Amino acid sequence: MRILLTNDDGYHARGLAVLERIARTLSDDITVVAPAEEQSGKGRSLTLTEPFRVRRHGEGRYAVKGTPTDCVMFALGEVMADAKPDLILSGVNRGGNLAEDVSYSGTVSAAMEGALAGIRSIALSQRYARSGMGDAVPFDTAETWGERVLRPLLDVAMEPRTLVNINFPPIAADAVQGIKVVSQGFRDYGRVALDKRLDPRGFPYYWLAMGRMPHQAAPDTDLDAIEAGFVTVTPLHLDLTHRESMDRLRGAYAG
Repeated sequence: MRILLTNDDGYHARGLAVLERIARTLSDDITVVAPAEEQSGKGRSLTLTEPFRVRRHGEGRYAVKGTPTDCVMFALGEVMADAKPDLILSGVNRGGNLAEDVSYSGTVSAAMEGALAGIRSIALSQRYARSGMGDAVPFDTAETWGERVLRPLLDVAMEPRTLVNINFPPIAADAVQGIKVVSQGFRDYGRVALDKRLDPRGFPYYWLAMGRMPHQAAPDTDLDAIEAGFVTVTPLHLDLTHRESMDRLRGAYAG
């Protein structure tokens, strides 16, 4: 089985090294194509208005000066053009990708690109307990549970243009309650925080922060299950059409 690894935290991220160790429990045929620098929150953005450069770090190892989506496109169109991967793994992200995070996440977006190409694609993220942890975020739970959650997914039939989003809870590996398949949740809108500062010349600039806010997670969602100590598994699909609105909108144009 050929496996492509990528992420959005960058080629040198600890989570990518964790993902490679997990992947090697499944196969020895590993290719790594990851962003040269962190690309968190870039979603499915592409580098279209300028070229991107690629640095080779050894056999089957590449750092791309671009986004996670650029990385998957480069891997499929160049590095693995003659022998496509059987599986794409993206992560392990430093921080959870739950609820509406999936539409911002470069980690999930890389898996989306793989799903579009018809390749089994899975995003993995490690939630952490408090903000400001930096490189101190522990990945032990992801590493311990990674193979356990991935291996059953290798033989599950997947519908076209679907992917799987996995999140590990911010607790010790031996405290995890198990693996739970759940739907995507949604938080109440309003957790964005703007940190306004002044530069040395007196002009304002802003840091965009995603703060925590109180919310009541709906049952059987990723938000609910991860709070209860489960590894969450959520199937996502790329068709965003809200079919229940189709007839109502057709009626609006009926003359």
